[in-house]
Amino acid sequence: MNVIVVASRKGGSGKSTLTAHLAAHVAKPSRRTLVIDADPQGSLSLWHSLRGGERPALTKPGRPLSDTLKAAKKDGFEWVFIDTPPNKSPIVGEAIRAATLVVIPTRPSVFDLAAVTETIEACRAEGKPYAVVMNAAPPRRGESESFMVRDARAGLSGMKVPVWSGQITHRTDLSFAVGAGAGVKEFDPDSAAAAEIAALWSAIDKSVKVINSAQGGSGAMHKAAA
Repeated sequence: MNVIVVASRKGGSGKSTLTAHLAAHVAKPSRRTLVIDADPQGSLSLWHSLRGGERPALTKPGRPLSDTLKAAKKDGFEWVFIDTPPNKSPIVGEAIRAATLVVIPTRPSVFDLAAVTETIEACRAEGKPYAVVMNAAPPRRGESESFMVRDARAGLSGMKVPVWSGQITHRTDLSFAVGAGAGVKEFDPDSAAAAEIAALWSAIDKSVKVINSAQGGSGAMHKAAA
């Protein structure tokens, strides 16, 4: 069973929205997927109620979280996505310790980038693979990223932080899809937003395969996938 933890100390980084789109993209009858809504705000629980379907499954975390994950494994779930609160609560540490890979979304702004440091340090302390994802980013101009994104990448690179090579652009399709209880692939499968979520999922899937084969590093997303 693969556990993808979406974590960031910064509120408004887009954790819940990103988790919803990834889980909806992954879930299908042949690939049982569970979302654990560990954020007390309950954004994913609301999305799931609007969705009205069985896939992906959703649950709240038990105490300890390890019991919830043991039950998920016993029930045959292949992928588990955990949405975490933007604070230092014990559930965040539990989730990181249980993670196969930690995804750290950030907007490319000074305040957001400063806030990812604690999450990165927590991943490093636990020896967990992680990667930062540029989220709600300004649109590209042709093949060129915005100055904000390029500057953010340079700053993270200076801290030897692995950053996904793509970006999730700020697009209304992502918000409209969540409001409809859908993933963007379901809402508009031919959209640029759906293509970006698919590209991120491809990188995550590739990284997890490397991690599971024990070829990846202990503290970062494998460069071949990032």
